[in-house]
Amino acid sequence: MTDHFFPRGTLADGALDVAVRPNGDDWNYTGLDVATLDPSEPWELELDGREGIVVPLSGRCTVTVQGDREYALAGRPSPWGVTDVLYLPVGTRATVTSAEGARIALPWAVAEVAYPVQYLARDAVSTELRGAGICSRQVNNFGTPAAIQADRLIACEVMHPGGTWSSYPPHKHDADGPHETELEEIYYFEVAPSPSGTEGFALHRVSASGAGDIDVTEEVRSGDVVTIPFGYHGPTVAAPGHDLYYLNVMAGPRTDAHPDREWLISDHPDHAWIREQWVTEEVDPRLPFTADTLGATS
Repeated sequence: MTDHFFPRGTLADGALDVAVRPNGDDWNYTGLDVATLDPSEPWELELDGREGIVVPLSGRCTVTVQGDREYALAGRPSPWGVTDVLYLPVGTRATVTSAEGARIALPWAVAEVAYPVQYLARDAVSTELRGAGICSRQVNNFGTPAAIQADRLIACEVMHPGGTWSSYPPHKHDADGPHETELEEIYYFEVAPSPSGTEGFALHRVSASGAGDIDVTEEVRSGDVVTIPFGYHGPTVAAPGHDLYYLNVMAGPRTDAHPDREWLISDHPDHAWIREQWVTEEVDPRLPFTADTLGATS
């Protein structure tokens, strides 16, 4: 994958708004589908060789698994909040429908071991407030190792109010060792519009590490994607007045050091000190976002 920044629309594939796929080169384990469903329009899923999580970005949906088991996902009005999700194991056939219309994400990973279908209710999703002050953010850990059983897939979503930073200090997970796991990562962005409806933006940075040379400094908007095969990623900065959401999708190889699914990171040594400053600061009072938040709290 020679490019790492994909503006909205450039990854569209048929009915999918976003389709990230392994390419057999520098991208091998991680994928993402995003679909906008018209009322009652079915989205047929065939998870051959991959596992995934159905994540409502806005709206509600019903997922019919293997033709007979139905799961109703209550969803949310916008990405800024917490939603219930459904994990689908490798080999699953499923149909996603929405009577009112919805926008649905399917973070996925190459997989071999089939775990059970798992429904995670909104109240069961671990919501974490990280950082403090200008680095305050909310992390919804719906697809982390502590949340669900899965073969390779790790997923979560991050949201923070306008004018704040996340993915800071810059960090990486591209080396196999006792304190770090080798994981590809996808960032899928949504930016809240202004109260008058004008489009917002954020800034995102990826820089080189010992694993390879990469240089991404981009203005990102709703529907944009950044792929990170290696490198330090961060900061991600929300413009004042525009709350920011992004979906993170991660997966990587099994190794002797890490035969199981783990998410271990290393901070950039020049910026790790910032964590000490958070001890004396308060979390931004605009957090947490709730299920009824419309993404315009700034």
